[in-house]
Amino acid sequence: MTSASSQHRVKIAVMGAGLIGKRHVEGVLAEPGTLLSAVIDPSDAGRDFARSLGANWFATFSEAAASERPDGVIIATPNQLHVANALEVIQLGIPVLIEKPIADNAEAAAAVVDAGRKSGTAILVGHHRRHNPMIQEAKRVLDSGRLGRILTVQGTFWVAKPDSYFDVAWRRQAGAGPTFINLIHDIDLFRYLFGEVEAVYAMESNSARNHAVEDTTVVLIRFASGVLGTMNASDAVASPWSWEMTAGENPAFPRQDQFCYQVGGTRGSLAIPGLALWTGPSKPDWLERQTKEQVPFSPADPLTLQLKHFCDVIRGQTHPLVSGQEGLETLQVIEAIKSSARSGQLVRLHDFDMRRGH
Repeated sequence: MTSASSQHRVKIAVMGAGLIGKRHVEGVLAEPGTLLSAVIDPSDAGRDFARSLGANWFATFSEAAASERPDGVIIATPNQLHVANALEVIQLGIPVLIEKPIADNAEAAAAVVDAGRKSGTAILVGHHRRHNPMIQEAKRVLDSGRLGRILTVQGTFWVAKPDSYFDVAWRRQAGAGPTFINLIHDIDLFRYLFGEVEAVYAMESNSARNHAVEDTTVVLIRFASGVLGTMNASDAVASPWSWEMTAGENPAFPRQDQFCYQVGGTRGSLAIPGLALWTGPSKPDWLERQTKEQVPFSPADPLTLQLKHFCDVIRGQTHPLVSGQEGLETLQVIEAIKSSARSGQLVRLHDFDMRRGH
């Protein structure tokens, strides 16, 4: 077991002191096995935040690294800075955890992944939901065959973002919208649970607010495994059906006793989160009563588990659960969804990547 004494604690620097950056800083401070090496943020607010904690503050990563080389770096800067920030860290061979998305486009993400591969530097991407014990248990149930042959999955992300959310200009512009900001989490979980995406067909609308970006997206998904899926997303719908409202990960959201994903198999179905497992009789019969079972799991904060995992990767004790390559492939699906919505055509991931030179 790792000692919590300072000489054995993993030194972590956090780049970016915005909302998610602050959560990462708080997590590093709370974890016995880690030591906050520095807060890196050029803003006055970032400086003041670091000083309020008595933490080292630097405007740039190069200044921080020159003062004390960290064992690992968490990048929680704006999306458009992820690539430049990550390449600077990777150049020094320091393991890096990059908040999702790994980059603002797949081509740039591929450059980051390639740099990590060439230098032998570990890259993790902050799709933290994969670390949730509930998702880990859901995957065990799906892999066990208890649902029989999995045929279909449907997911819902319906939330009502307040008008004040869009006071920030970039949230109304291209590159924002629920597909890039929110749906990327759901798509990443679908890839983790059901395998690679083979093709997508999407439609989107901005009729609720008339912003330059969508407020509603509906996606048909075909997985290479044969599973067919749907994802229905809107940030303009008042509802209890979203991961944010049902998973209980973030206490800022009121928790609802509902689900946001349904997985259907030939012998049963599973609701996520909550893990209500419904199974029928031994032979298919829609007139027979089904049995409901609550699959047990031990809840834990996925951000805390992700940090512990990052430390294990830094120590060389394990490989990344969500590698740079995984982050890249999830981003490629999101770009394919946007491409389909623009063209009105089915987009096959292999053909899409070939057209883009990947």
